[in-house]
Amino acid sequence: MNNISTPVTSIRSQQWKEFWFYFSASKSAVAGLVFLTLVILMAIFADVISPHGPAEQFREYAKIPPAWMEGGQAQFFLGTDYAGRDMWSRIIHGSRMSLLAGIVVVVLSMSIGVFLGLIAGYRGGWVETLIMRVMDTIMAVPGLLLALVLVAILGPGLLNAMVAIAITYTPSFVRLTRASTLTELNRDYVSASRVAGAGPARLMFISILPNCMAPIIVQGTLSFSTAILDTAALGFLGMGAQAPIPEWGTLIAENRDLILNAPWTVTFPGVAILLAVLSINLVGDGLRDAVAIKMTPSQLETAQKLARECVRKKYKGC
Repeated sequence: MNNISTPVTSIRSQQWKEFWFYFSASKSAVAGLVFLTLVILMAIFADVISPHGPAEQFREYAKIPPAWMEGGQAQFFLGTDYAGRDMWSRIIHGSRMSLLAGIVVVVLSMSIGVFLGLIAGYRGGWVETLIMRVMDTIMAVPGLLLALVLVAILGPGLLNAMVAIAITYTPSFVRLTRASTLTELNRDYVSASRVAGAGPARLMFISILPNCMAPIIVQGTLSFSTAILDTAALGFLGMGAQAPIPEWGTLIAENRDLILNAPWTVTFPGVAILLAVLSINLVGDGLRDAVAIKMTPSQLETAQKLARECVRKKYKGC
């Protein structure tokens, strides 16, 4: 048993090493991954890191500027809002809400989209036509506008906003999964599994789906950033997270009247959204580049032989 598991572990380890080699070739992707990791850790340990509670008010220190500006205080590093709440603490806790919203949206839309895309690509016929026409109808309406309509029907709130945004993201996963499924259906391993007696469910979820996951994961990563943006947009419009929940879009909406008198109350939540979305997009670009670089076994073997020959002969042209 150990003899069987050891080669499998070695192959997986080699695959991870190759993936990291191509991913780390992009320095911007690595920088984005580091910053995103810091944001995730900040969200997880928000209760420990934040100096004050997100709803704790210091009325006597309302609209205090950041610590490095004249009139600022060290205990309120990024200043306070109209109610005397510490902006740094609210941004830290807001990262938890924004990341949670992005994760829920991506998981929900990816789960539904992959399931429907597999069925559409595998079954074909009227089932495929019905699913794809529904998806085309959803995509015909601008995503944020459709989300606004759905939230207006369901009612304002962070949960309803996440559901509405997930519905608007589902068609992209359906179309991507269907296209990948149609490509994989013509592979020899699918025919071999069918001849071996595998049923439709096993063919779809065991044979085909794992080979379609690479582009789906990349799409999910890129959708993660736009989900944070759309959640913030709905929160700014008053249709997403409701006060006093410290979501980044809600923070901007609460303080938009202070944009001239206390600009830091709007600027810093906006900067947090900018940096988080930028880091996620950089990671997504790195994943896309790493996944796109593929070599056949014969090409990989030839490249490895050439590399070993170059090392042995110390050929400078290599």
